[in-house]
Amino acid sequence: MDFSDPLPSTTSEDEGRASSRVALLPVGSLEQHGPHLPLTTDTIVASALAQSLADANPGLRLLPPITFGCSHEHASWPGTVSVSAPTLHAMVSDVADSLRAAGTPKLVVVNGHGGNHVLANLVQASGGDMALFPGPNDWEAARKSAGMRTTNDRDMHAGELETSVLLHARPDLVRTGYQEADHLADRRDLMLTTGLARYTRSGVVGQPSRATAVKGRDLLSALVKGFAAYLAVLDPK
Repeated sequence: MDFSDPLPSTTSEDEGRASSRVALLPVGSLEQHGPHLPLTTDTIVASALAQSLADANPGLRLLPPITFGCSHEHASWPGTVSVSAPTLHAMVSDVADSLRAAGTPKLVVVNGHGGNHVLANLVQASGGDMALFPGPNDWEAARKSAGMRTTNDRDMHAGELETSVLLHARPDLVRTGYQEADHLADRRDLMLTTGLARYTRSGVVGQPSRATAVKGRDLLSALVKGFAAYLAVLDPK
């Protein structure tokens, strides 16, 4: 599977013939991911997952990603760019409204950045027309299925999970040194107030030394399997 281009190549005629009832919207961020992963890591992860979901479910429409998110906790590092929570809410809401008007009533927000908290509220208020995937339990189950020993909390940022997905999907973007980049900061109680820099100099919180391309592949496969339950509830037809 080629993950090198996250932009769909379909034409208007293609989409008209497909008449999709469900669309997939990857949402990422532009934020630091330590010295070994690119600023676009969350967008790459979300896009690779969304593409995997679309390939496994041919009736779904794959949309281009939203590449900015709520990354204010990473503002201490160069390159990070954030949008406000109301802006992100409005962007995704407008996309959903536009799709609905064109005949696609359901939207799955495929989120690659944990700091995009506002997306949960947007989906919560959608009246059953939207889903947010993956959730925390989906990530944890996929970690186990892929043979990862880290958890969401311990391996929070630029660690085993994200590095593994990029080693699988975009190995050309993973820089050397990730094998020695581990940093643990298990207590981050004040992070929303102080930002992440209080807990890590490198920007890493996790264990990228454990990452492999095989784990990244298996994690995406596990998430694709777990998505079936969401799709069945979102669009029983």
